[in-house]
Amino acid sequence: RMTDGERKLVMTRIDGPVATVILNRPDRHNSLVPEMLAEFGDAVANCESQPDVGVLVLRAEGRSFSTGGDLRGFREHADEIKQYAHELVGLLNDAIIRLYDCRLPVISVINGQVTGGALGFVLASDIVLVTERASFTPYYVEAGFSPDGGWTAILPEVIGQARARTVQLLNQTITAAQALDWGLATAYAESASHEAAVDELCEQILGKKAGSMARTRRLMRPGDLESRLELERTQFIEQIATDEARTGIREWLGDA
Repeated sequence: RMTDGERKLVMTRIDGPVATVILNRPDRHNSLVPEMLAEFGDAVANCESQPDVGVLVLRAEGRSFSTGGDLRGFREHADEIKQYAHELVGLLNDAIIRLYDCRLPVISVINGQVTGGALGFVLASDIVLVTERASFTPYYVEAGFSPDGGWTAILPEVIGQARARTVQLLNQTITAAQALDWGLATAYAESASHEAAVDELCEQILGKKAGSMARTRRLMRPGDLESRLELERTQFIEQIATDEARTGIREWLGDA
């Protein structure tokens, strides 16, 4: 089996006007490590630089879209946990901002679970297509972490304050049906036939005026996005160094 060092953790496919960025760490549920987030940023920038590309599709290999930060990464960097968290959440925030600031409309295809900070990719997308296999779970209060990936910075505006609080404090799972009902997702297709739905969405976007769409996206971007995400990073770094978080990591990885 290939190790992370031997393969691209993020793949890019360009098919005419459609660019697809694919999270490619399926054996680890596409959990996030700094190298992967750095590759992600480069992949988005590459797609955006292609003049003929008019839409960006974000998807993932394997059964999960992404389970957020890789807990093994935190365990492996236990001696410099604050520096590691500073880098990881910083790169995640950069990825979220890059998607918001991308000139291309972004379609996320969620055909599996999304947990932890990976929600940021979803929140920064314009159109979120879910299948029946999609779900969204925070897990912070179970693992002893502080929320990142926009769970506090962006999600309350999308689904409402009360829902966002309840989901996070009780660690509830948002199902595909709830995501559609609450506005976290905006399109649905059965897993078996979702490729056709993605193609249809791309076609619709490519039929619109690119400059107009870019301005629309820019106007709808949260103005204080950077400062809100930086506050999440600061709190994450403080919490990750606590005994509570250390215990949570051990429990999650089965070596409590």
